[in-house]
Amino acid sequence: MSLTRPFHALTAAAVVVAVALGPAALPASAATAQPLPSADQLKSALLTAADLGPGWTEPPVTQSPSPSAGASPSASPSNPVTGCDALSALINMYVTRPGAAIPRAETELDGPNGNPMVTQALAAEPSDQLATDFNSAADALKTCHTITFNAGPSDTVTFTVSPVTLGDRKDAPAVHLDGTLAGVRLNGYVGIERFGTVAMAFGYFERQGSNEQAASMEYRTAVAKVERSLGTKAGSTTAPTAVPATPTEGRRV
Repeated sequence: MSLTRPFHALTAAAVVVAVALGPAALPASAATAQPLPSADQLKSALLTAADLGPGWTEPPVTQSPSPSAGASPSASPSNPVTGCDALSALINMYVTRPGAAIPRAETELDGPNGNPMVTQALAAEPSDQLATDFNSAADALKTCHTITFNAGPSDTVTFTVSPVTLGDRKDAPAVHLDGTLAGVRLNGYVGIERFGTVAMAFGYFERQGSNEQAASMEYRTAVAKVERSLGTKAGSTTAPTAVPATPTEGRRV
């Protein structure tokens, strides 16, 4: 068995957080009513290998997970998730629909030998729509206790899901996923956060270990960088300051 194969199933768990980032395309009226950060501005707020320290690398873009492009390659395209009815419904709906027409950026960062792994996604929506999407995902996470992902043609992995606190905000939804595939223990820490009109989905995944302290440290690093880059605090409903003054102003550098 490849050392990275167990991570295929765990990477699929990153889809859980993507449901917070708006599965529906923006109406034209919403796009003009409220200026949003551009995809490039969101990209500049993402973690880099340098942010996480020595030994971390960024795989080629073609290897990075992209929730907007659909499910993880190891997940079944028709029914990738079972269990946790509300959460499963959101994920299955998300991975079978086209990518949302919203500003977004994603990254995947690998630790030494691909373990652990950090995923992060940022997406922007008008405040009201983001509140609806974010609250739906938060409620689904909070009511989930076990969830099963298809890990290949004949493999499934069932994760026990339990609430955790990753950052300084006690109200920020976050969960710990714990499961086993082919005798290999898989762990994930998944958190979602809001920065005004921007949502963040964060995942920390590892095999043969469960380091909540490290997951929390990387999560806090991610939150701090988004706050600096976008000019708004975690949990805020105020739009970021790093956005175009008007929809036609263009991109700031």
